Amino acid sequence: MTQDAILHWSAFTHSGSRKPRNDDSLIVFASGPNGAETLANHGSLSLSDHDLVFAISDGMGGGNAGNIASATILQQMAEIIPETLKAAASGFYPDSLTHLGYALRFVHEHINAAAIGCEEKSGMAATLALAWFTPDNLYLANVGDSRIYLSRGGILEQLTRDHSSAWSQWKRGEMSEIQYRNHPRRAALFQIVGGGHPNVHPHFAAVPYQTGDRVLICSDGLIDGLWERHISEALANCPENPESTAITLLQRAIDNAGIDDTSLLVITVNAPHGSDFQD
Repeated sequence: MTQDAILHWSAFTHSGSRKPRNDDSLIVFASGPNGAETLANHGSLSLSDHDLVFAISDGMGGGNAGNIASATILQQMAEIIPETLKAAASGFYPDSLTHLGYALRFVHEHINAAAIGCEEKSGMAATLALAWFTPDNLYLANVGDSRIYLSRGGILEQLTRDHSSAWSQWKRGEMSEIQYRNHPRRAALFQIVGGGHPNVHPHFAAVPYQTGDRVLICSDGLIDGLWERHISEALANCPENPESTAITLLQRAIDNAGIDDTSLLVITVNAPHGSDFQD
């Protein structure tokens, strides 16, 4: 992939109707040797000078624990991920997926430690879906049921794995999508960040990206109100500026469900203006 690719993105989050507080968090940041620069929820930037990282976390737990957990996870990932570029500037080149594994283990332990002896934070935990674009590759990390989708050539693929038994049964063809959506234990997760569990086992992947790719990151609140075909159609027709597509997906999900917090990031991979390069 050319190092001059330009990413356009648009992000929205909406509090569910069952509670006033939004436990979802999202972040967009540029990662460089000098650290992370938090970016606006809507924008565009070339990969020639910075890595770009996009992430959503869905918090859970009593009291204020959910929003604290999700915000903390994203803040800490923004502190840790740029360390790879600091190391590269010094002549060391750590493997990106190995670094993501270290980062998530550290954050998992931090969330658990912060909850000890604090009733307000008791049981706090969160999911994570993170997409890290470098000039050469897209690196993914996910824990729980927040998702990352790739639309390429009109074909939709879920790049992440929901950490639930019901999702695994669906993907193995043991139940239909409608059976999965109505499954009583669809949201029963066996992997989360924090929650007092001694270990975390995220899903990681490295995915080469191409000009024309459309990427969706979302919390499960969006999935509650959208079928896979809705996502596929929207991303297949997504223009270079993805804001209208993000608004359409969000509004449709809220209209159809809207009970849970709903967050999404839509990202498009584009050639530099005036360029006709091919991947």
